[in-house]
This record gives sequence, C-alpha cells and structure tokens, in this order.
Amino acid sequence: MQLHISGQHLDLTEAIKNHVTEKLGRLDHYFDRVIVGRVVLKYLGHEKLSNVAEISVSAPGHDFHAEARAADMYVAIDQLAEKIDGQVRQYKEKLQRHRGAPVAAVLASETE
Repeated sequence: MQLHISGQHLDLTEAIKNHVTEKLGRLDHYFDRVIVGRVVLKYLGHEKLSNVAEISVSAPGHDFHAEARAADMYVAIDQLAEKIDGQVRQYKEKLQRHRGAPVAAVLASETE
C-alpha cells in the first residue's frame, strides 16, 4: 500500500508517521493489487475535538473515505483505522456474498 501522509497546521513527526503506517498497513491483506491511501492530519485549534484524521483509499473497483476527530492525534488515528478497516472488510464480505463460495470450498464439498 502506498500511503501519502500530509499535515495541516501541525508538524508531522516520525512517531506520528510510523503510527499511521502501522495502523493503516493492515489494509494490505484485503487487496492483491497496489492501493493508494491519502492521509491528512489536521489540527483545528478552535474546536473542542481539535485533532482530525482523514483518509481516502483508492482500491480497484471502489474508493473509501473516513474521518475521525479526537482530542489526541493518536486516538484520532486509531479511530480512523477502525473506521476504514470496517468499511473495507464490509466491502470485501459483500463481494464474497455476491460472487458465491470460493471454488476450493465447492470442490471440497463435492468430494465429501
């Protein structure tokens, strides 16, 4: 997965970049081909939940988008990872339901 991380009104430290890469890197096991993710981390000082994390993922056949807000940037990144993981998992399960059972499962049931 190619991740493009940018920040608005905050300094992107290596720790934040590593945290984003670690949390969002698990999306790789859902897709065979290369997917591109754009992560924007924002600090909005005038709001109560001042840290915002947004992601847009371009995958074959579908685009995903999620946003999370929290008082702490690391919490916002964790929430973002959960949201986007849920969206991708739901999409992949939907594809499996519409495509039917995998060929290996059908062959195994026929031999029994």
